Amino acid sequence: MKTNSMKPTADAAEGDVFLGENWFDPLEAAVRTRVRGFIEELLEAELDAALARKRYERPSLAETADPAKATGAAGHRHGHRERQLIGTFGPVMVRVPRARLETSDGKTIEWKNAAIPAYQRRTKQADALIAGTYLAGTNTRRVRRALAALFGGAVGKDTVSRVWRKVKGDWDAWNARSLKDEPIIRLILDGTVVRVRLDKKATSISLLVALGVREDGQKVLLAIKNMAERAKPPGGRFSTISSIAA
Repeated sequence: MKTNSMKPTADAAEGDVFLGENWFDPLEAAVRTRVRGFIEELLEAELDAALARKRYERPSLAETADPAKATGAAGHRHGHRERQLIGTFGPVMVRVPRARLETSDGKTIEWKNAAIPAYQRRTKQADALIAGTYLAGTNTRRVRRALAALFGGAVGKDTVSRVWRKVKGDWDAWNARSLKDEPIIRLILDGTVVRVRLDKKATSISLLVALGVREDGQKVLLAIKNMAERAKPPGGRFSTISSIAA
């Protein structure tokens, strides 16, 4: 008697349950199918708010006679353009509405939406996932392979490199920022040891963290220092509090 090798048996190993048709997840498929419509609804609603009227709706007679009575920006829609957006939901093609807005000097400018800024191809969460996978100790090619199923192969090693360069640039800019306008009245110097993977090896590094307390009691992160050469403190953690102002 023949058996169906595509169906997992009762004593199948845990790693064997995703064979054949079992790879298909109807929940994931349903969610990803609705993502495009949801994003397009957000874009259309943003443009409706900018023009203070829905699609195919004309300005009222009062607004046409007296532009000062208009509640939204003066302008008109003119079609759509398709853009690919990559998020934690995978790659999706969305139709972005277009519009021309009138300026005070009688000219028109292209309307720019805030949901998907110009030249943005990935969501911030997607970039964070790519950077986090890279920082976990894998190289650019392995990141591409590891995230191939999630991003549908739309993320290559060049994309991983660009994301990492942006993260590195943002990190350098954050470290070089001025703190002179921060109303800090107290410092909290803290430290901990974390496990990371460097050069294909798991290792421990010590991090020193400087937190500031503002006059209103809000805490703000001021600096992080990697003390890789230092010995591990007892218990893996140390902390001290210092007042810098009365």
